[in-house]
Amino acid sequence: MELINAIILAIVEGITEFLPISSTGHMIIVSALMGIKDDSFTKVFEVSIQFGAILSVVVVYFKRFFKDFNFYIKLFCAFLPTAIIGLLLKKHIDTLLERVDVVAFSLLVGGIILLFVDKWFSKENVEEELSYKSAFIVGLFQSISMIPGVSRSASTIIGGLTQKVTRKSAAEFSFFLAVPTMFAATIKSIYDERELVMASMDKIHLLLIGNIVAFVVAMIAIKFFISFLTKYGFKVFGYYRIVLGLSILLLMAMGVKLEMQ
Repeated sequence: MELINAIILAIVEGITEFLPISSTGHMIIVSALMGIKDDSFTKVFEVSIQFGAILSVVVVYFKRFFKDFNFYIKLFCAFLPTAIIGLLLKKHIDTLLERVDVVAFSLLVGGIILLFVDKWFSKENVEEELSYKSAFIVGLFQSISMIPGVSRSASTIIGGLTQKVTRKSAAEFSFFLAVPTMFAATIKSIYDERELVMASMDKIHLLLIGNIVAFVVAMIAIKFFISFLTKYGFKVFGYYRIVLGLSILLLMAMGVKLEMQ
């Protein structure tokens, strides 16, 4: 992986992590288009730069993390399903991360769902806070996003909407939930590949630069998304996902190789 590859992937991560369009799916697609080798370092890089993105949440919503202890209990309730399912199905998830076709189908199906989300939850959502039970249900929705292309942001926001909270509150809780979820994923990835990380110290600058770029871009994306979602809803993201998913499937049908190298 070259420096320019690292910067591009970090920009993609920063833009897409908190939008309902799948950051993992986009990084898989972009990596395939750039011909980046699908080795252990690439996988560590793609997971670890999420750390920069979650720092942006802490900075933007700094005061909310010191609101009360119940806030952390709700995050734990929401984080638990993903932690358990992720540990049990890690090998299967890792296999799916190499499948561009899975990403394409997930983008397409998720896009179709997003076209109807605004209508499904148009006027009935008035709650500002999730209960412990509702937070756990949001966590179950987040578990679906382990399928690449589904989008952690989309699944958790929709999960929040099913619990009658407003779009703004659902999106913000999705951001907050990203902190423990992505932090745990980063730590586990680095631990699992600790020997590789130690042997790749000459590439440590790529991890540092990637995190810095992801942090800056994610801060901009968070502020943009909350404003856009409140005013316009999900349809634009749904159309984008459908177009991208169909484009990938069409390219693959034409024989264009988009698999990781």
